[in-house]
Amino acid sequence: MKLFSFFTQELAIDLGTANTLIIENDVIVVDQPSIVAINRVTKELIAVGERAMRMHEKTHEDIKTIRPLKDGVIADFQAAESLIQGLIKMTTTKRKFFTHLKMVICIPSGITEVEKRAVFDSADHVDSKETYLIYEPMAAALGIGLDVEEPEGNMIIDIGGGTTEIAVIALSGIVTDQSIRTAGDEFTNDIIDYMKRKHNILIGERTAEQIKIHVGSAVADLENPPDPFPVNGRDLLTGIPKQVITTHHEVAEAIDKSIMKIEEAVLKALEDTPPELASDIYKKGLYLTGGGALLRGLDRRIAEKTKLNVHVAPEPLQAVVRGTGMALKNSSKYTFLIDRKSI
Repeated sequence: MKLFSFFTQELAIDLGTANTLIIENDVIVVDQPSIVAINRVTKELIAVGERAMRMHEKTHEDIKTIRPLKDGVIADFQAAESLIQGLIKMTTTKRKFFTHLKMVICIPSGITEVEKRAVFDSADHVDSKETYLIYEPMAAALGIGLDVEEPEGNMIIDIGGGTTEIAVIALSGIVTDQSIRTAGDEFTNDIIDYMKRKHNILIGERTAEQIKIHVGSAVADLENPPDPFPVNGRDLLTGIPKQVITTHHEVAEAIDKSIMKIEEAVLKALEDTPPELASDIYKKGLYLTGGGALLRGLDRRIAEKTKLNVHVAPEPLQAVVRGTGMALKNSSKYTFLIDRKSI
């Protein structure tokens, strides 16, 4: 058994729409954009992760960049396999011929049985011998240090790239949940549309992402507002490149309707929560994780809407993958992990 365990590689994977993180031996060894670049003619894989992202929206006709995941699930099966394989190669352990690969992969709570099988099939194609799935809200709860096995209610709001997962967790299970496909990507599209309407300028996804990072806000009245941000794009009238200046006020206006959808989903999840668990949530408050938790003023806006305390996780981008890593270490203990026999 000792000889066998020597050749075991254990990976916890947060396979996200925007970014994929991998933990090995309790250390985050991969944190890369979920994107691949392929040759259109030969179908050969050219780049994965950060290198492929640098090519995104800048390619010629022979190269295509693909984001294999859409709304938190696999949309392009072959590209997803290439992504997973490429990212596993970036991990610290050199794969040996007799390596026993064990993986725990994070999935949205609103995923269908067909979509679960697609994740298992992708894992099979990268030669995983033992694969488990874990729902994102459960992983996020573990990652921020909550005891999910206790008979106490905790509400997690995980805002990723493709989906927002809202779940009430107690006794190692999800009691009630809302999974909506309004999240970081939707914010990005809102910003692109707003820049067209307001400034008559066309920008790409990468520029919209930079706007979101530098001046992104869920509310217009911030205590410490960020400096205005210069945006470069193409003038829709003349076709000539130009620069405009945008502020957090404009971003708050651009993404307001998408934030409202998240607020509605939070209220719906609270409405469906059993009264005893609602009592626990009133005392503890709500927990925000995922990249969306970094949006300025979002915690305050949700707190005002729900009249509850809202806590932002210390490292919201890493909460899910760290929880997935804990589940990997305790795969025999946690009953909420999904294996192929469960679907």
